[in-house]
Amino acid sequence: MSRKASTSARKTDPRVLRTQDLLGDALIKLMHEKPFKDITVQDVLDLSHISRSTFYTHYRDKDDLFLSEVDHFFELMATLLARRGETSNRVVPVRELFAHIAEVSEFYAAMIAAGKINDVLESAQGHFARAIEQRLAGQQQPERAIAPAQRAALAHALAGAMLSLLTWWIDHRMPLSPAEMDDLYHQMVWSGASASVART
Repeated sequence: MSRKASTSARKTDPRVLRTQDLLGDALIKLMHEKPFKDITVQDVLDLSHISRSTFYTHYRDKDDLFLSEVDHFFELMATLLARRGETSNRVVPVRELFAHIAEVSEFYAAMIAAGKINDVLESAQGHFARAIEQRLAGQQQPERAIAPAQRAALAHALAGAMLSLLTWWIDHRMPLSPAEMDDLYHQMVWSGASASVART
């Protein structure tokens, strides 16, 4: 989870982005090496070669740094389909997200051990709900449109369902491929969306 994948997503001073990258990468590396509770701000500074004053210009503490990294990652992932102009009926890049999580499964375990998973899922749900709502709005034909309030509620539920599937998938040792999980999720999405339209 790093902001390297998309510095173009934010119009920020390149020096600020570089500093945030270095600090974020240092924290993630340390989380692979020892429990989050044992990591100090000084550990992050030593690894990133960033000064203490610069750190506190950007973040309150290591928790703030961690949540900033998580929030940025999910912002990028949630908007991936829109940013690359994908015209499929997918509302979330499930395949890409699950594949990435599979690659960093040890980090995921470290987040659970650190007691951070609820913060992570809360951040993810907010970003994915907004992205799903926008995708649903853009893909509905006028005669089959979902009312805005219903669309917002449905998007929130679908974001939660996707994260629930992700948790199930990890807990069951990833029995299906990311592509199969993507297909399963979107079958559920469009059966739910069709039912919502039918009731309006």
